[in-house]
Amino acid sequence: MEDNQTQEDPQNGTQQTPATPETQGTQQTQETLKAQLEQAEVARDEANKAKSALEEAIAEKDARLAELETALSEAKQGSEASATELASTREARDQVVTKYLGMAKATNPHVPGDMISGETIEEIDTSVEKGKGLVAAVKKTLESEAAAAKVPAGAPTRGESTEGMSSKELIAAGSQQKGGS
Repeated sequence: MEDNQTQEDPQNGTQQTPATPETQGTQQTQETLKAQLEQAEVARDEANKAKSALEEAIAEKDARLAELETALSEAKQGSEASATELASTREARDQVVTKYLGMAKATNPHVPGDMISGETIEEIDTSVEKGKGLVAAVKKTLESEAAAAKVPAGAPTRGESTEGMSSKELIAAGSQQKGGS
């Protein structure tokens, strides 16, 4: 083997050993490794950028998920409040309808109480009108029956009128009514 002499490289001022067939293979291997290393560094940088982009996207998705969970929670609370309000409104309506039913029965004494019913004010009003119609029909029927069987007021006449009769005529009329001659 030859003695290797070191020579200075005029471009970068470093010491280099003159190329021999053995060192040329090593230099090619080094250059290949350097190129692969540079490619690996570029790939690593691109992977880091992709990782950062993915982490940012995940953070955005997590923030959006938190927003949606908050909105859902608020909607559930609103729904529960609405359900509570609806229940209290229904209870108040039922109380009003019950009081209205009692008032309708009290202000319409001529309509039988069991004819007035309903779950809403409109239903109660309808039943009152039907009851009034029935009462009017019954009243009309009773009036027409009463008119047909009309009896004059006072006691019926018992015979001839005694007005303007003399005493003798009065005695004769009285004895005829008792069965006399």
